[in-house]
Amino acid sequence: MTSNSPQLVIAVPSKGRLQENAAAFFARAGLTLIQGRGARDYRGRIAELDGVEIAFVSAAEIVGLLASGSAHMGVTGEDLLRESLSDADTKVALLAPLGFGHANVVVAVPQAWIDVRSMADLEDVAAAFRARRGARMRVATKYLNLTRRFFAARQVTDYRIVESLGATEGAPAAGAAELIVDITTTGATLAANALKILDDGIILRSEANLVASLAASWDDGARETARGLLSRIAAEETARTMREVSTSLPSLSAELLAKAEAIFAAKLRRQTSDGFISLSCPAGKVAALADWLIAGGAGTVTVAALDYVFSATNPLYEKLLARLA
Repeated sequence: MTSNSPQLVIAVPSKGRLQENAAAFFARAGLTLIQGRGARDYRGRIAELDGVEIAFVSAAEIVGLLASGSAHMGVTGEDLLRESLSDADTKVALLAPLGFGHANVVVAVPQAWIDVRSMADLEDVAAAFRARRGARMRVATKYLNLTRRFFAARQVTDYRIVESLGATEGAPAAGAAELIVDITTTGATLAANALKILDDGIILRSEANLVASLAASWDDGARETARGLLSRIAAEETARTMREVSTSLPSLSAELLAKAEAIFAAKLRRQTSDGFISLSCPAGKVAALADWLIAGGAGTVTVAALDYVFSATNPLYEKLLARLA
């Protein structure tokens, strides 16, 4: 298979921190993104996997490619998906969160509105605003669809959207709007502009995701290539969250191993006749498992990180197949 006849098209961000993070995500799974003739080439490949074409495009374009089926998979933020596609769950499948691009889409009001802490309070303020001024309260935002859906679900109707093309957080101070819906990571910029997030005003907790298109042509070749890709990603993801715990016990029994699995989700990887065992264990339970083993007679317990854990079952591929069925 050559790059001239790709079975699988994956869209990734074409520049900036998002591209760097996407490349790092694939690299952790042992997959190297190659960008054709350099930064100006918008087509590439994966060095270690045949049958894949990488499309380097803008974040906004990725959503469109996934929705139309022009790309089989893509790396993009959930906020862009939910904003651009009103019925996102019928068009794409979110396969895995990637651990970067974290941000929340929130409703923020002036700190001076001391009695407004919830969407219910905002509904009351909106009604009073219209009764007093004969106009609807203005909401500045780039997230038109997310705002409309969220406000409708909470029965806030007396408002109108002012589409923001610049620094949304400055709209209330500039007199362009009474409140905003915007994306934030720490909330520091909102606070610097004398704004606060409503207690129940988090519309979406977003991060970058590996997303599959349900509209793409998933023939046998595309599925097999996806299986190989997702097998590597799942193997790295499992390894990152697991540790190998090894020790020797004077008395080793099936009952003890069953208890280790029941209490610590530890699974036997290797066992020898002289009492040596190697267990895989969730990283967060390693210390407790080690203490438990020592209390059971172990002299020394060693812990090692894992590079990859391949399995006959591939949860990411199974999730994809379930959505394609």
